[in-house]
Amino acid sequence: MAQRVQSVQEFLQDSFVPLVAALCSEEAERLTRKNNLGFCELVKPFCRLTSEVHMRDPNNQLHIIKNLKIAVNNIITQPPQPGAIRKLLNDVVTVSQPAEGLVANVITAGDYDLNISATTPWFEAYRESFLQSMPASDHEFLNHYVACMLVVSSSEPEPVEQFLKLSQEQHRIQHSNEYCYPKWFIPNTLKYYVLLHDVSAGEEQRADSIYEEMKQRYGTQGCYLLKINSRGSNRGADEQIPDPWSQYLQKSNIQIQESCEDGPYTVISNKNTDHFIPLDELGNDSKVDGLSNNFKTHPLQLDHTSDSGCFDGTDYLKSNASLHESKKLNTGIPHGMCLTLTDHDRIRQFIQEFTFRGLLPHIEKTIRQLNDQLISRKGLSRSLFSATKKWFSGGKVPEKSINELKSTSGLLYPLEAPELQIRKMADLCFLVQHYELAYSCYHTAKKDFLNDQAMLYAAGALEMAAVSAFLQPGAPRPYPAHYMDTAIQTYRDICKNMMLAERCVLLSAEILKSQSKYSEAAALLIRLTTEDSDLRSALLLEQAAHCFINMKSPMVRKFAFHMILAGHRYSKAGQKKHALRCYCQAMQVYKGKGWSLAEDHINFTIGRQSFTLRQLENAVSAFRHILINDSKQTASQQGAFLREYLYVYRNVSQLSSDEPLPQLPLPYINSSATRVFFGHDRRPAEGEKQAATHISLDQEYDSEYSQQWKELEEQVVAVANKSVALSNFQPTQYCLNKYSDNSRFPLGVVEEPITVEVAFRNPLKVPLLLTDLSLLWKFQPKDFSLNSNGETKELITCGKDVIGAEVISEFLINSEETKMARLKLFPHQTGELHILGVVYNLGTIQGTTVLDGMDSSVGLQAGKYIPNGTSVRGRQDLEIQGPRLNNTKEEKTSIKYGPDRRLDPIITEEMPLLEVFFINFPTGLLCGEIRKTYVEFMNVSKCPLTRLKVVSKRPECFTFGGSSTILTPLSPSTSEHCSAYKTVLKHSTSVCSLMSSASSVDFGAGIGNQTEVIDVPLPDSVLLPGASVQLPMWIRGPDEEGVHEIHFLFYYESIKKHSKMCHRVLRHTAVICTSRSLTVRATAYRSNALENEKGEGDNMLVFVDVENINTSEAGVKEFHIVQVSSNSKNWKLQESINLSEDKDIKLANREKGKLCLKAVRCKDLLGMHLTFWNNFSTIKYRFHFEGLKLSFLFSDNYTFADIIFGNEQIISSTSPCADFFFRSLSSEFKRPQTQHIMHTSQGTAQQSLDNAVRLIQKCSEVDLNIIVLWKAYVIEDNKQLILEGQHHVVLHTVGKEAFSFPQKQGFKKILGNSDWEDLEQESPEMVLFNFFRPESSSVPARPSPDHLSNLIKTSLHYPETYNHSFHQKSLCVVPVILLLSNCSQADVDVIIDLRHKTTSPETLEIHGSFTWLGQTQYKLQLKSLEVSSLQLKACFVHTGVYNLGTPRVFAKLSDQVTLFETSQQNSMPALIIINSI
Repeated sequence: MAQRVQSVQEFLQDSFVPLVAALCSEEAERLTRKNNLGFCELVKPFCRLTSEVHMRDPNNQLHIIKNLKIAVNNIITQPPQPGAIRKLLNDVVTVSQPAEGLVANVITAGDYDLNISATTPWFEAYRESFLQSMPASDHEFLNHYVACMLVVSSSEPEPVEQFLKLSQEQHRIQHSNEYCYPKWFIPNTLKYYVLLHDVSAGEEQRADSIYEEMKQRYGTQGCYLLKINSRGSNRGADEQIPDPWSQYLQKSNIQIQESCEDGPYTVISNKNTDHFIPLDELGNDSKVDGLSNNFKTHPLQLDHTSDSGCFDGTDYLKSNASLHESKKLNTGIPHGMCLTLTDHDRIRQFIQEFTFRGLLPHIEKTIRQLNDQLISRKGLSRSLFSATKKWFSGGKVPEKSINELKSTSGLLYPLEAPELQIRKMADLCFLVQHYELAYSCYHTAKKDFLNDQAMLYAAGALEMAAVSAFLQPGAPRPYPAHYMDTAIQTYRDICKNMMLAERCVLLSAEILKSQSKYSEAAALLIRLTTEDSDLRSALLLEQAAHCFINMKSPMVRKFAFHMILAGHRYSKAGQKKHALRCYCQAMQVYKGKGWSLAEDHINFTIGRQSFTLRQLENAVSAFRHILINDSKQTASQQGAFLREYLYVYRNVSQLSSDEPLPQLPLPYINSSATRVFFGHDRRPAEGEKQAATHISLDQEYDSEYSQQWKELEEQVVAVANKSVALSNFQPTQYCLNKYSDNSRFPLGVVEEPITVEVAFRNPLKVPLLLTDLSLLWKFQPKDFSLNSNGETKELITCGKDVIGAEVISEFLINSEETKMARLKLFPHQTGELHILGVVYNLGTIQGTTVLDGMDSSVGLQAGKYIPNGTSVRGRQDLEIQGPRLNNTKEEKTSIKYGPDRRLDPIITEEMPLLEVFFINFPTGLLCGEIRKTYVEFMNVSKCPLTRLKVVSKRPECFTFGGSSTILTPLSPSTSEHCSAYKTVLKHSTSVCSLMSSASSVDFGAGIGNQTEVIDVPLPDSVLLPGASVQLPMWIRGPDEEGVHEIHFLFYYESIKKHSKMCHRVLRHTAVICTSRSLTVRATAYRSNALENEKGEGDNMLVFVDVENINTSEAGVKEFHIVQVSSNSKNWKLQESINLSEDKDIKLANREKGKLCLKAVRCKDLLGMHLTFWNNFSTIKYRFHFEGLKLSFLFSDNYTFADIIFGNEQIISSTSPCADFFFRSLSSEFKRPQTQHIMHTSQGTAQQSLDNAVRLIQKCSEVDLNIIVLWKAYVIEDNKQLILEGQHHVVLHTVGKEAFSFPQKQGFKKILGNSDWEDLEQESPEMVLFNFFRPESSSVPARPSPDHLSNLIKTSLHYPETYNHSFHQKSLCVVPVILLLSNCSQADVDVIIDLRHKTTSPETLEIHGSFTWLGQTQYKLQLKSLEVSSLQLKACFVHTGVYNLGTPRVFAKLSDQVTLFETSQQNSMPALIIINSI
């Protein structure tokens, strides 16, 4: 229970006080009405004595009475009716509400911090009114009048006669049979005569004389002269006099106003109809000098109301409003205007005199009389006493059985019955606070009543015995709670008197609470919650809830549960405010604890009650909570919640139509998932014309792709800015999402749409219908042109001429669905745009409940939704939280978030807008296949565009050709069956090569060029507004089998410079699926033969193996090798060796062809190399590139040689053949290579040795590139198609086999299983580059034999047969020329040792017995690439076959010390035949 204002002892004492009746003359009432008060109201604030009172008990012991209070009431001759009491109590509770701004108690229990009312004044007011309004009963005397005041004015003509009339009237009311109410304590009631004198108007002498006459007639202790109205009503208005009556009259005014509405009232004193009726005047009869009892049924009677329908309480609101108006009227009336503080003291003195001299002596006398009767009773025997009682109690009902007694509530005693006399004495003792004697009497009476089975009387005695035992000073005995329990059960179950049972509960609960027995008190309160009174049940349940929360270990959930029950009963009783308060207090416990269904019920009830009380904001908030939480309600229940919310919300919006649109709770918006797209939607494909994929909201975000596009754009921007990297480069962002960098303001373009994708989620199981959905924005116009200073204009929040907004008329979100809405804005001015949120009408559709368990989309077609008629207009803001900052120490130690500006774009000036269409773009190709297609560029803006470029990570897969290709026919149909290459007819049948030359600069692969960035050859380099142009583009299938994505990034600028946007880009991703075609491998060997003695015409043999690894799935019938071309700065293919008669090389499935080609050094480049090397000698050790790369970096001229096997020559030095070659070559150079880093800490000798080994290795390197061009015949749709393609092989090292890109499966056969397994263990990227990776750049300690064999090339020139006459001359001397060729690009010191290495018999057998004449060792120096000859003589002594290949050649670099022996393991045997003539 809540805290009390007074202690429990004070409460119990004030609940039972001596009652004094008042009977006033009409003139006396008129005097008091000057103060807007009746006589009883006048004295009420002074009815509590401020001093102690003494009296003698029957044993003549002095008894002290403290804080005694009496009650003075007008006589009412009709008991109050139950309906009137219910109405009174309902009104008392209604007007008693928590004070505004009252600080509530904060109770902490476990995880709960509850704000609970410290006091419950409505319950205390109810309890006080209930106890005061209880009608007097025959089984007890506590509510019987002990005395009666007769009040007459001194201004009466005959005051004494008036006293006589009033005395007779009182006697008639008490003793006449026509009045059964009120009840009187004893037949000889004390009459106290009061003469009321108006000081301001009356004659004081006359009043004194009349008072003297009264004292002589009634005695000094039976009368009193009360002087009032010392102040005139028209003077002293400015003097402030306390008003002690307001706190009492505020309660009684309720009944006064309702009484005036319900029927006419009369008062007993001379028909004074304008007199205020105090609280106790609840009934009277309609006779003369009586009060009518024409009470109507209380308008809040809940027998005919129900909460199951729509919002109720309209009638209640009207009556309640009138009640509050009446309260305001009456509380504004001043009281006691004619009374001074002296008059207040006089009234206080009057009450004390009446109590001291009249009332208490009368009560003391009565107690003595009753005590004497009790003593005399004890002196008789029980049997005799019982016989006497039976003899003289003729009005007693005959004895009945126990069951009958219980059913009839027991016996009815006459007033003179001894048992009632004991009870009467006990009640008198209780009223004057003699609790010990009262308990003794109650206990005695209780036994008698129980013996007689007078259950009503027994219950009353038990009740008061328990209270007396508790109030006894010093607490000699414990509180007998079982007495109260028995009394409550008897009242409720046997006597069927709920009013008396309720009084017991109220008294006992207070006592138990004072003893901290909250659990027992709560159980007691709950026992009396029945269906007959909702108000009583609500109040008792609320008090029980307070008991649970005030326990030593608070029972929080029980508190909340019983508050819910109390709120429900309050609602049924029409107490909407109290019901709302109970539910709100209970919500503190259930909120956020997972009790979703309980939360929904509480919020729903709070919403309804708030709406009934016109607290619309609270109602909206409560319904909002129901909808925004993850509800576990059924679909029908959620639909009901939603309809209630819409109904309430519509009423709120109607009352506040001028205010901004409020926030709506549904549907949920995932703000972080909001995406913003700048630009037009992508055009769909039209036939063979496919638009560039670019960016759209349909594409999922990929961080890896995003990084690739950023790198491409940064690369092309650097090229466009002349290879100057921009430090403040920011990539163009067309689509912003939660993964993109949103720290800067995005850029939009005038007249180009901005699409905002908002993620809506419907948490309910019923569909939501959004209508008139659009974006909410504000706009700040600004001029961003270069000649302006960013002039700012006033803020604009609406206007179609500034920002056009797309409106979606209907947007349906099905149950528990997440759906994206794409809303567009069309800016028409430059400035700063801020997208604030969305605005829409929220509603639902008819028949939502039938969607459960089935496809909710059935029957819900676009534009055909049937709304249920209730929708509200509102908004939701898009508030996006930026990323968590974690850079500085301060940011790491605190929680800070950066900005997210994706919804704050800057609208810039008009820019060109490019659209790209790909015509007949292939989706499937053979590896290496070349296909010609066309690209259409269209400028759809009003600004010309220029500097169109395209950048890609795969430039080797496409080309636009050279600058001359733009002059070719542009219509795709005109060249559909033409070759993709530039060809000429072959005029010669020779198999010798046809030569041409080209520079890599012409194909974008020159020194320092970014081969990934390609200029698109537009006519005049400008594309005018509305213009379009078609350009040819060749596509080459990637060399690796599989699915390939090729990213194209088109870059373009406006002719006019802009301050905000410098360029624009367009993205396209092409997907090409390649299948296996051919695999090519080649090997180069140096030829040992020198063409002439001077050594000119160095040559190599190139073996080319081509295998068809295509599968039959591709439909390829066969491949034809039509041409093999070489490309190099130093070498060229000269001719094909051993060509078969069938010059057409055909390869069917799984067939392999082998070609042997002769390659010679380009003579015109020899001098250039020599000059270059001499100039390069100072830095030759600084770089670690292969010979091919070194030549490529410092010379851009290449020699192309074509060996033709068909009827047409493909000019390999032109587009597209040369384009793909150069781009594949440059792509290879950009692949990561392992480089050796020389450490300066190494010794000088070691560095020199490593350099020597490096130069020796370079002698084995070549830079010859082979291009194999082929045609494939494909059968498709019963038609034969001819496909063209080319493969590239780069030869790096002499004697080492090189491959085209490997194509899985097909290479297993070529490489062998072991080699292939080694390849598969590497990463995919490494597998692709494995065949082109140069030798490890780490330098071995000594060169390998293969490298040494290529440092110095030797050749012996001699006659194969030599005839000599040994008979004439025994020695045969044969001249031999030894040719030495320096294959390195450095000076070499050579030593030729002619001595045989060994003299073993085996060696002699091989070499024969010959010897070299002359010097046995020669020393000479060979310049770079120099060829030198040495004249030798071989001496033979007999005929035979001899091997002359015995000279040993040692060589070292001129600046080195270490010699290396060159090996001639690969040389042919130098055999000579010596014949004798």
